[in-house]
Amino acid sequence: MAKSRQFYSFQDESLSPSSARSREWEGPSRWTEYLGPEMAASVSSRSSKQMSSSDGHVQSSGGSTKALNIQWVVQMIEVAEGLMAKMYRLNQILEYPDPIGHVFSEAFWKAGVFPNHPRICTLLSKKFPEHFSKLQLERIDKFSLDSLHDGAELHLQSLEPWIQLLLDLMAFREQALRLILDLSSTVITLLPHQNSLILHAFMDLFCAFVRVNLFAEKIPRKMLLQVYNLLHALSRNDRDCDFYHRLVQFIDSYDPPLKGLQEDLNFVSPRIGEVLEAVGPSIFLSADTRKLRNEGFLSPYHPRFPDILTNSAHPMRAQDLANVTSYREWVLLGYLVCPDELLRVTSIDIALVVLKENLVVTLFRDEYILLHEDYQLYVLPRVLESKKMAKSGRTKQKEADLEYSVAKQVEKMISEVHEQALQLCDTIHRERRILLKQEIGRMVLFFTDQPSLLAPNIQMVFSTLALAQSEVLWYFQHAGIASSRSKAARVIPVDIDPNDPTIGFLLDGMDRLCCLVRKYIAAARGYALSYLSSSAGRIRYLMGTPGIVALDLDPTLKGLFQHIVQQLENVPKPQGENISAITCDLSEFRKDWLSILMIVTSSRSSINIRHLEKATVSTGKEGLLSEGNAAYNWSRCVDELESQLSKHGSLKKLYFYHQHLTTVFRNTMFGPEGRPQHCCAWLSVASSFPECASLIIPEEVTKFGRDAVLYVESLIESIMGGLEGLINILDSEGGFGALESQLLPEQAAAYLNNASRISAPSMKSPRVVGGFTLPGHESYPENNKSIKMLEAAIQRLTNLCSILNDMEPICVINHVFVLREYMRECILGNFKRRFLTALQTDNDLQRPSVLESLIRRHMSIVHLAEQHVSMDLTQGIREILLTEAFSGPVSSLHLFEKPAEQQQNTGSAVEIVCNWYMDNIIKDVSGAGILFAPRHKYFKSTRPVGGYFAESVTDLKELQAFVRVFGSYGVDRLDRMMKVHTAALVNCIETSLRSNRELIETAAASMHSGDRVERDASVRQIVDLDTVIGFCTEAGQALAFDELLAEASGAVLEDNASLIHSMISGIVEHIPEEIPEKKEIRRIKGVANGIGVAGDHDSEWVRLILEEVGGANDNSWSLLPYFFASFMTSNAWNTTGFNIETGGFSNNIHCLARCISAVIAGSEYVRLQREYQQQHGSLSNGHHSSENLDSEFQSRVTAEASIKSAMLLFVKFAASIVLDSWSEANRSHLVAKLIFLDQLCEISPYLPRSSLESHVPYTIFRSIYTQYYSNTPSTPLSAASPYHSPSVSLIHASPSMKNSTTPQRGSGSGSSAAADSGYFKGSSSSLYSQEHLNEPETGNSRSNDNNNNKQRGSSRRSGPLDYSSSHKGGSGSNSTGPSPLPRFAVSRSGPISYKQHN
Repeated sequence: MAKSRQFYSFQDESLSPSSARSREWEGPSRWTEYLGPEMAASVSSRSSKQMSSSDGHVQSSGGSTKALNIQWVVQMIEVAEGLMAKMYRLNQILEYPDPIGHVFSEAFWKAGVFPNHPRICTLLSKKFPEHFSKLQLERIDKFSLDSLHDGAELHLQSLEPWIQLLLDLMAFREQALRLILDLSSTVITLLPHQNSLILHAFMDLFCAFVRVNLFAEKIPRKMLLQVYNLLHALSRNDRDCDFYHRLVQFIDSYDPPLKGLQEDLNFVSPRIGEVLEAVGPSIFLSADTRKLRNEGFLSPYHPRFPDILTNSAHPMRAQDLANVTSYREWVLLGYLVCPDELLRVTSIDIALVVLKENLVVTLFRDEYILLHEDYQLYVLPRVLESKKMAKSGRTKQKEADLEYSVAKQVEKMISEVHEQALQLCDTIHRERRILLKQEIGRMVLFFTDQPSLLAPNIQMVFSTLALAQSEVLWYFQHAGIASSRSKAARVIPVDIDPNDPTIGFLLDGMDRLCCLVRKYIAAARGYALSYLSSSAGRIRYLMGTPGIVALDLDPTLKGLFQHIVQQLENVPKPQGENISAITCDLSEFRKDWLSILMIVTSSRSSINIRHLEKATVSTGKEGLLSEGNAAYNWSRCVDELESQLSKHGSLKKLYFYHQHLTTVFRNTMFGPEGRPQHCCAWLSVASSFPECASLIIPEEVTKFGRDAVLYVESLIESIMGGLEGLINILDSEGGFGALESQLLPEQAAAYLNNASRISAPSMKSPRVVGGFTLPGHESYPENNKSIKMLEAAIQRLTNLCSILNDMEPICVINHVFVLREYMRECILGNFKRRFLTALQTDNDLQRPSVLESLIRRHMSIVHLAEQHVSMDLTQGIREILLTEAFSGPVSSLHLFEKPAEQQQNTGSAVEIVCNWYMDNIIKDVSGAGILFAPRHKYFKSTRPVGGYFAESVTDLKELQAFVRVFGSYGVDRLDRMMKVHTAALVNCIETSLRSNRELIETAAASMHSGDRVERDASVRQIVDLDTVIGFCTEAGQALAFDELLAEASGAVLEDNASLIHSMISGIVEHIPEEIPEKKEIRRIKGVANGIGVAGDHDSEWVRLILEEVGGANDNSWSLLPYFFASFMTSNAWNTTGFNIETGGFSNNIHCLARCISAVIAGSEYVRLQREYQQQHGSLSNGHHSSENLDSEFQSRVTAEASIKSAMLLFVKFAASIVLDSWSEANRSHLVAKLIFLDQLCEISPYLPRSSLESHVPYTIFRSIYTQYYSNTPSTPLSAASPYHSPSVSLIHASPSMKNSTTPQRGSGSGSSAAADSGYFKGSSSSLYSQEHLNEPETGNSRSNDNNNNKQRGSSRRSGPLDYSSSHKGGSGSNSTGPSPLPRFAVSRSGPISYKQHN
């Protein structure tokens, strides 16, 4: 194997698989593809300079050559990064195969890299390094082999770039090993306190070399080479490719890679051991959290003397902590590939500390190896071998005894440290994170208060940032890791707490610390410039000391020293100038200093580092090299401060763990220890994610940028979700809802009843009484948690709003995220969603009053948040309510004339509510038996269908809440929907009128002629009479609901804009009554009707409907009174009964009276207006205005007279039909019909009650209402038995019944006229005239009362006629039994001729 490690030289052979591209084997110019643009340009320029020289070397004695070598080191480190980026990309393309276990997924073969012939390719990989000619592939898969032969050229092209990667890996191995050997053999000291710059370059190259070769094992190297060689042979007549055997030897020597690394790096093992021993103290210090805290290594002020604001206790050691992350990595990889160095006496403690804290070693990005498994597989055997050799030589050498004991301890340590790491690593790092959280918090507060001390302590800030960066990366590198125990085959997950809140604190602390440095970056530069200026004098002084003069420095070295002194002396002086405007490039100074270091640390140089230290130690000051190294570090704070800050404080590597990052954020941000102010840090991390992209892989730049944007969007979504959650917590029954709970009257009564039964001692605790908690229960200690939770939610909400409002925009690539705008959209969007959700509960409408209280509660929370943001959220809420209350484009909000076709793009909320009201109240699609209760002014449900009762959503208070929530636009929308529905119902009436016109005309003629038989025959032939009655009843419901809505709108307007309400009320009283009305007057009357201050709401509403749809435009509408009178023959009257509790009928037929009154009045107005327009158009233009005014006034009087005439016709013939339809067998419907006619007179402003009394005797109504309101409970009187029905009260209308059951008193009529149908009409009219003559005051007063109550449709509270107990009627006052028969049996008046009784 020693021979296989020899250094190959192939200057004369092409290493490229394609002869079109040849590369130079020697020199750094070979790696231009893997270097960044800047470094590639510098490499090419240096190469051209070297090629232009005669012998290819610089003319100096070797110093410049060594200076060039340090540049090669930096370049080779970057080449290693490029190689690993390519291997990482290959693994991504191949879906992360397992080449060791030869496990390849389906996506592997479909990736297009390898031919899709798994059997042959897998066999070639397994049989490596055997040549394919010995495997008899034609027997394995002849078809696949033929296919490979046919497509060999295409497959070669797809494999060629990856074969070139293998060649680059082999070349990198050779050059990197040469460079490592060169540095190891020539640099005389590699100690951190003497030669830290070259030490870091050397160890970074060493670790990069190890990583590249360890990572190479994760790509299918064997399959790649074997398949390529097979394809090459198939296309080149069985000839192997030129580099095949060299690559076979290279891959075989690194299979497994750790064995090859241990053999290749065996020659530098002692130097690595020295370095690891030298960095041991810094590692021990970083692991001792107590010492770090107690001695203030990360504190800018002295820990034991806080008044001393400058901590100079351990400045160098504190600065060295910035490199601890690199030191730990050196230890892990150094002992892994140089296991013999573990046998040093101090190495075991160093290795134990680091191994106990880690489970994996990161190779590149998120690729890693399991640390302890590799130590047990590749380090432990070497230790056991050393132990065996030491044991055999114990009797011969004394040193062997010590070596044996050390080997035994190392064996024990490696065997046990894995178990310790599994148990302790998370605890160790959590303790370290807590320390850093505290130290960074103190540091931020201190430097915020004392910013002038930030610049002197900038190196300490870098150390703190580096430690925090290391801990955050460790946390995510170990999240989700599964490790197998050393003594067991089972794999266990590492216990990493995803709810650890310290991550958020560290991210926030690092972000704030970096912001402080950037804020005072000018001060840091000024301090660094001042230091460099003073350093120039010190270096010049040291250069003039006798010791340095006596050394007789080489001219080259002396010239370099003089050059750096001149550069430091020429540094700008920050005296009264704008420091931020100073530009100073010190890169040449740093290059010269590195050249000096390479010369004085070279074993080939005549003047080395020891000579310089001895020459300047007598001065009692810092040595020359110490001054130079310090000046080097401070020079980077002048022109590379941002890069320094990025190196130590950047978390760009978290991109490869952004999924875990999002999970931890969601688990911790809104947890018990989460802080809203951490949001900025979690988001700003994404700004550096695109920096992880490798420039040699162009597609990574796009992908990483896209992933960074998605990460920010995901976090913003989580933040806004948390914001919504906080708002929703407060806007709940357990939040502000608990503070707003008030007792209803029935709940208060329940409290009183229960309090009277419960003893006093039991009331000392907040027990639940009657299903409700006692007042003040939240003040008891056991309920204090809810109040604390509420306070915590309020505090967190206000803090989060304040932080989001003040947060700077987050910039990722070309995306800018302004959190304030997201917060605004979140709050407004959440309000809109909750508003729409609260509209309905279990498919039923939420009570408008409850909805209003929910909106007010949410608004109080928005106002609370609004106090901490610089935005008008209330205006946004108002805009949402407006858009949800208005159906149509917002641009047409204030247009009185809406476009014919509106886009329904807004108003979803009002649509839901209005549709619910239409479906469940007006149309009653759910079959809840909706009834209008005129007495209470609401609708009620007779059957419990669904989870609602109609009275709970149609009460005036509820409708007022509806008006307050949705405003006038919501009212207009509901009014419009009811108009559309009513217009359809009126259209049905018109259709029925036209279709039954001949029958109705016949019935009308018979009504006037008194031909009862022909009338009944014609009425019975009218089609769908009951259906039309249902339509009219539904229209009456719409009229009643709209009147309630108008009354509620008026009440809200009067409460909130009383001047506007009073103005409209006053205008309505003085509006001129004219036909036709002007457009402006019509609009004012429409507004007045909408707020319930118009004279006749129903007729005006129907009139508007008829005008819109063009109804009542033919002569058939003149038959309307007769058509409505025919409704009295319907069977609907047989199943109804009057209910004094509601003031209506059980089947809602009382709404028919409202419809009849409104439709007759509205149709007459429209008919007369149309006739007037026709007449006015035919007149000449020469009439005087006075004549026009007279005609308009006359037309108005004519309209009222026409309406009154039509109403009187209806009452006359309806009463006639009612009384004529009475018979002994069917009497129960009479009461309902008579009460219906009485209610019609009460509703209609054009129909005085006296007009009804001329057709139906007053005593009948008095008897009916006396029975209802005096002796009957609240249940409706609609019994089936005629003797227990109010219909029996009409028994005195029948002479035969009267003669058989009642003794006669006073005047009466003969029984022979009992069956004459015309008897009732003639005698009733004549007798009404007689009674009217006897009681003139009564009729006039009743008529006046009726006129006074027309304006607002007032209803009587004690009964329909408001009778008092002092008024005596025809029935006996001493009858109190439930049956009406005895009461009317003692009536003093006859059935028709009744007398006045005082």
